[in-house]
Formats: sequence, C-alpha cells, structure tokens
Amino acid sequence: MAEDHGKKGFSRRDFLRTGAAAGALGTALLTAEAQRASTAAPPARHEAGVELVGPGAVAMSWRINGRPMQATLEPRVTLLDALRDHLELTGAKRVCDRGTCGACTVLIDGRTAYACSILAIEAQGRSIETVEGLGTPEHLHPLQAAIVAHDGQQCGFCTPGFVMAAKGWLDRREHAGGQPGHAAPTAAEVHRALSGNFCRCGTYAGLRPALLAVASARGAARAAAMRAAAAASAKRPRPAGASEGT
Repeated sequence: MAEDHGKKGFSRRDFLRTGAAAGALGTALLTAEAQRASTAAPPARHEAGVELVGPGAVAMSWRINGRPMQATLEPRVTLLDALRDHLELTGAKRVCDRGTCGACTVLIDGRTAYACSILAIEAQGRSIETVEGLGTPEHLHPLQAAIVAHDGQQCGFCTPGFVMAAKGWLDRREHAGGQPGHAAPTAAEVHRALSGNFCRCGTYAGLRPALLAVASARGAARAAAMRAAAAASAKRPRPAGASEGT
C-alpha cells in the first residue's frame, strides 16, 4: 500500500530513521568516551613518599650516545631489552642475562654497568654510552683499531662488551692520573680492568696488549701536550716589574 504523504503524523519510515540516527549517535558518544578514558593518564600513585608506576607501559626517556631517545615500556623492561628491542642499538649482547659475562657492558655516567641487570626506567636522566657511540667501520675509535691490530677478536660476539669495559677503565684512569709522570699501566692492572668480561674464544692474549698500547699512546699524547703547554707558558712575556717567582 502506498504511503499517504498528505496525512500528518509519524510514519513507520520516519520512526526507523530516527531510531537509527539515535543509535548511531549513542554509539559515537560511547566510543569517544571510551577513547578518552583509555588515553587519559592514570592518577599518580604514591607510597611512602615514592611515586609508583606500572604495571602498564609508561613513557621513558634517556640520553644515549649524546642523543635524546624515548620509548613507552613496562617498568620491568631491562636497559638491555630497551636498547636491543626498542631502540635498535644491538651492540650490547645478551649472553648470560644475569650480570656475569659482561657481553652487555655499557657506560652509565662514565662507569661500566651490565645493561641486563639495570631496569630501563632506572637509567633515565643519566648519560648512557654504547659501542655504537664510539667509531664507525670507516673511522674506528683508537681502542677498536688497537683490538683489530692485535687480533683481539675471533667470533666478535663479546667484543663490544670488552670495548666498553676497556674504554671506561681508560677514561677513569686518565681523569684520575692526568699529572706528569703518571706510571704506565701494568699487565696486572689491565687484567683486573677486564676481569668482569668473559670471552669463550680466549682472545685475552690480544685484548690485553691492545689495551696497554692505547693506554701508553694516551699517556704519551698527554705528556706531549703538557710539555707544549709548559713551553708556551715559558715564552709568554711577563708583565713589567714581575720577578721570576711570580
């Protein structure tokens, strides 16, 4: 039967259209509310004066090799997992995963650390250095070049950890002993410096001489720079009336 368009009232077709529109509007409102609830930051939780985070993912940020980096991770994620699985920095290797072999060694605030034993969330706000921040295949860091020259790598899997452990030791030694006449490192000192890293290929016979060579070269360069500075100071003209002791 044809509809009587001249008859006033609410037709069945109008009812269906209105009901469908109301249902779509209600669905849109509920969806928008659910999205706002899911994206809204949860209220901060505190216990004993300490802010609690998790167990869900939280935003984190670091400064790695001089560059700011960010990721959203669960608080349980280790620094090693963050580096390898989320930041595409795979130089640090996972071997023992319990802080004994040293294959995941990185530098945190200039000190060696096992990335598998530190939570990524704990490393925020600190300076992190990985092997990717040293040299490139075209321009090796002097320590990397010395290891190659002394045949200090075989499979190479543990080499990044050795490189970072050695660099950390060299840097600390230089900062602690920058004065003239600082004694060259001994084989026993190098042995101790690398004692936290384990090589299954047994390349210690190449790694230790490489580290000694770099330490000696740094010492020689430092001594030459200090001699040059002293010579330049001696040639600098003294103010009129100044005595030799001033």
